[in-house]
Amino acid sequence: MSTSIPPQDCTDMTSLRAQIDRLDRELISLLAARAGYIDRAVELKQGNGWPARIPERVEEVVMNARAAAEGQGLDPGLIEDLWRQLVDWSIAREARVIREV
Repeated sequence: MSTSIPPQDCTDMTSLRAQIDRLDRELISLLAARAGYIDRAVELKQGNGWPARIPERVEEVVMNARAAAEGQGLDPGLIEDLWRQLVDWSIAREARVIREV
Protein backbone atom coordinates (compact mmCIF):
# COMPACT_ATOMS: atom_id res chain seq x y z
CA MET A 1 0.00 0.00 0.00
CA SER A 2 1.40 3.38 -0.93
CA THR A 3 1.63 6.18 1.56
CA SER A 4 -0.09 9.51 1.18
CA ILE A 5 1.91 12.16 -0.63
CA PRO A 6 0.54 15.69 -1.17
CA PRO A 7 -0.10 16.48 -4.86
CA GLN A 8 2.61 19.14 -4.95
CA ASP A 9 5.16 16.55 -3.78
CA CYS A 10 4.47 14.16 -6.67
CA THR A 11 7.47 14.60 -8.92
CA ASP A 12 6.33 12.44 -11.83
CA MET A 13 3.22 10.90 -13.33
CA THR A 14 3.99 7.48 -11.84
CA SER A 15 3.87 8.78 -8.28
CA LEU A 16 0.86 10.98 -9.07
CA ARG A 17 -1.04 8.04 -10.56
CA ALA A 18 -0.14 5.89 -7.55
CA GLN A 19 -1.76 8.50 -5.31
CA ILE A 20 -4.89 8.67 -7.44
CA ASP A 21 -5.11 4.86 -7.39
CA ARG A 22 -4.67 4.88 -3.59
CA LEU A 23 -7.48 7.41 -3.22
CA ASP A 24 -9.69 5.38 -5.56
CA ARG A 25 -9.19 2.32 -3.33
CA GLU A 26 -10.08 4.42 -0.28
CA LEU A 27 -13.21 5.73 -2.01
CA ILE A 28 -14.26 2.17 -2.86
CA SER A 29 -13.74 1.14 0.77
CA LEU A 30 -15.89 4.06 1.92
CA LEU A 31 -18.62 3.18 -0.58
CA ALA A 32 -18.56 -0.43 0.63
CA ALA A 33 -18.92 0.80 4.22
CA ARG A 34 -21.80 3.05 3.12
CA ALA A 35 -23.49 0.03 1.51
CA GLY A 36 -23.33 -1.73 4.88
CA TYR A 37 -25.29 1.14 6.41
CA ILE A 38 -27.78 0.95 3.56
CA ASP A 39 -28.28 -2.74 4.32
CA ARG A 40 -28.94 -1.87 7.97
CA ALA A 41 -31.36 0.87 6.86
CA VAL A 42 -33.35 -1.82 5.05
CA GLU A 43 -33.77 -3.74 8.29
CA LEU A 44 -34.81 -0.64 10.22
CA LYS A 45 -37.17 0.57 7.48
CA GLN A 46 -38.82 -2.84 7.30
CA GLY A 47 -39.30 -2.81 11.06
CA ASN A 48 -40.93 0.62 10.86
CA GLY A 49 -42.95 -0.12 7.73
CA TRP A 50 -41.14 2.65 5.86
CA PRO A 51 -40.60 2.73 2.09
CA ALA A 52 -37.17 2.59 0.52
CA ARG A 53 -37.50 6.11 -0.92
CA ILE A 54 -38.17 8.92 1.50
CA PRO A 55 -38.07 12.04 -0.72
CA GLU A 56 -37.30 14.50 2.08
CA ARG A 57 -34.30 12.43 3.15
CA VAL A 58 -33.08 12.13 -0.43
CA GLU A 59 -33.05 15.90 -0.77
CA GLU A 60 -31.36 16.30 2.62
CA VAL A 61 -28.57 13.90 1.62
CA VAL A 62 -28.07 15.62 -1.74
CA MET A 63 -28.04 19.11 -0.23
CA ASN A 64 -25.55 17.97 2.43
CA ALA A 65 -23.29 16.67 -0.33
CA ARG A 66 -23.61 19.92 -2.29
CA ALA A 67 -22.71 21.95 0.80
CA ALA A 68 -19.73 19.72 1.55
CA ALA A 69 -18.57 20.05 -2.07
CA GLU A 70 -18.79 23.82 -1.91
CA GLY A 71 -16.79 23.77 1.32
CA GLN A 72 -14.07 21.75 -0.41
CA GLY A 73 -14.00 23.86 -3.56
CA LEU A 74 -15.59 21.15 -5.71
CA ASP A 75 -18.27 21.67 -8.35
CA PRO A 76 -21.54 21.26 -6.40
CA GLY A 77 -23.46 20.41 -9.58
CA LEU A 78 -21.14 17.51 -10.32
CA ILE A 79 -21.36 16.27 -6.74
CA GLU A 80 -25.14 16.57 -6.81
CA ASP A 81 -25.26 14.45 -9.98
CA LEU A 82 -22.96 11.83 -8.45
CA TRP A 83 -24.90 11.76 -5.19
CA ARG A 84 -28.26 11.44 -6.90
CA GLN A 85 -26.89 8.43 -8.75
CA LEU A 86 -25.47 7.00 -5.50
CA VAL A 87 -28.75 7.58 -3.65
CA ASP A 88 -30.78 6.07 -6.49
CA TRP A 89 -28.54 2.99 -6.42
CA SER A 90 -28.94 2.78 -2.63
CA ILE A 91 -32.72 3.08 -2.83
CA ALA A 92 -32.88 0.42 -5.54
CA ARG A 93 -30.78 -1.84 -3.30
CA GLU A 94 -33.22 -1.24 -0.42
CA ALA A 95 -36.31 -1.64 -2.62
CA ARG A 96 -35.20 -5.07 -3.85
CA VAL A 97 -35.08 -6.34 -0.28
CA ILE A 98 -38.21 -4.49 0.86
CA ARG A 99 -39.84 -5.90 -2.31
CA GLU A 100 -41.02 -2.61 -3.72
CA VAL A 101 -39.85 -3.35 -7.26
